[in-house]
Amino acid sequence: MLSGIMSSVEQIMKEALALPSASRALLAEKLVESLEFDVDETLQMLWIDEAKKRRDEVRSGTLDE
Repeated sequence: MLSGIMSSVEQIMKEALALPSASRALLAEKLVESLEFDVDETLQMLWIDEAKKRRDEVRSGTLDE
């Protein structure tokens, strides 16, 4: 069963790689959109806060290296 799935995936990849670059880009975008991500809201907010802090440090010239 698994080998059948793998050969299907390999066939799809072969066909996808033969597409024009714009079509491959659209396909890649749709594939990424189809993935489900479990987002830890607390962790996401911590990273957003850190990014804003670093942005503000860069803007003010107080960035620690």
